[in-house]
Amino acid sequence: MSERLPVISGAQLIRALEQQGWEVIPQRGSHVRLKHPDRSVFLVVPLHRELKRGTLSGILRDAGLDRDELRKLL
Repeated sequence: MSERLPVISGAQLIRALEQQGWEVIPQRGSHVRLKHPDRSVFLVVPLHRELKRGTLSGILRDAGLDRDELRKLL
């Protein structure tokens, strides 16, 4: 597995998650909510230019993705 997470924006992460079947649901403010049809959990992605590593790591954990899978989707 790769050493570090890539530095990406919230918009880039949303595009990658949409490729995995996550759908954007109506939002208010600067945080986008995503729902997967097969899972009961929601993801919340802030629309920042650069996501902090801890935030990105938590979102990937909740989405069931690892770093290598994310790199392939980018």
